[in-house]
Amino acid sequence: MKPGRFRHFVAIDWSGAAGERHRGIAVALAHHGKGAPALVRPGHRWSRGEVLDWLVADLPADTLVGLDLGISLPFADRGAFFPGWAESPAGARQLWALVDRICAGDPHLGAGLFVDHPEAARHFRRHGGREGEHFGANGQKGGRGRLRVTERAQEALGCRPCSNFNLVGAAQVGKSSLTGMRLLHRLAGHLPVWPVDPVPERGSVVVEIYTTIAAMAAGRAPGRSKMRDHGALAQALAALGSAPIEGTGPIDDHASDALLAAAWLRRHGHDAALWNPTGLADHAATEGWTFGAR
Repeated sequence: MKPGRFRHFVAIDWSGAAGERHRGIAVALAHHGKGAPALVRPGHRWSRGEVLDWLVADLPADTLVGLDLGISLPFADRGAFFPGWAESPAGARQLWALVDRICAGDPHLGAGLFVDHPEAARHFRRHGGREGEHFGANGQKGGRGRLRVTERAQEALGCRPCSNFNLVGAAQVGKSSLTGMRLLHRLAGHLPVWPVDPVPERGSVVVEIYTTIAAMAAGRAPGRSKMRDHGALAQALAALGSAPIEGTGPIDDHASDALLAAAWLRRHGHDAALWNPTGLADHAATEGWTFGAR
């Protein structure tokens, strides 16, 4: 990636929770240089629709945007997102369209109607002990569930990713990923999404991020990636060459995740190796990739 290609860096800690507004959503912005990143609309409780509107109407030019969610589902392991379902899409963009269409009656970019769909439900682990017969890695029940190739690359870094088909537990990202797919579908024509779309010579680009990778780059262990006080965040920001944000005492970990990830994108967003990881070409159009996973 050409140095200076991006002039602004945004990280969004996303939420798949039910309802309209979510304390789990945080949007942070870092400008070119070494200044402290800052929250966009600090103290505001965002809705997913507001994030979509902000990305379309208010995003600064030439911004690298990191979304903390999975932009796709496993495909390579079984040659399909949903083996046995006639509507199983051929690629990530078709998957986003399918999720958005089935969830047309779900308000606030929710995805409940998709996971309750009789065919889709066969592949998810849901609350109440409900696990579809195709959730497992070998098309069977049990285990951690299916993983994308990029999630295997995350494991090689020392991370412990969850399957995007898992909707249960504090570490699950399945709900965030599905609601995020509705957002990504609606960004068509406004923002390209790497690596599903090619990166244009100029303009803004969206990538998938995993905030644990940013924390590890700042010197934190995978199991201690969350920062809940300004001191820990300041130390991590310094490791990424960034000025600290103002404040002392506790800080919400959704905010700290977004702030640190914005600084990490600024530090590493032009690293050519991160735009060309091993194995990317074979899976870009179906599974996508996590920026920072090699």
